[in-house]
Amino acid sequence: METDGRRVVVIDDDPSIREVAALALSAIGGHEVHTAGDGTEGVELVRRVLPDAVLLDVMMPTLDGPTILARMRGMEALREVPVVFLTAKIGAQDISRLGGLGAVAVITKPFDPLDLARELADALGWDR
Repeated sequence: METDGRRVVVIDDDPSIREVAALALSAIGGHEVHTAGDGTEGVELVRRVLPDAVLLDVMMPTLDGPTILARMRGMEALREVPVVFLTAKIGAQDISRLGGLGAVAVITKPFDPLDLARELADALGWDR
């Protein structure tokens, strides 16, 4: 999988999810991965790193994923950064709602760490 040194930010309040996602995306996908444990930290990290993509948990305390996405879309430098939601709560209606917020895709938890980099690349068209 060709990654061209892409930068990915993972924002999730669960430390084990952050660790597994970061390891999977860096070791298997070859990405440069940065992580944040909450929405406020995540917005600052995204602003600082200017990533190629953000993997964003939907349900978090303080700032949830949809709020973070809305803040990103309100910032010129982050407006076009693709966001893929990561969530355990998923149904057809949820996918439709999250997609309507501007997410490129939704990846469900629990995810297979061996498949995460490929799922993200597929969602973002990085293999094309």
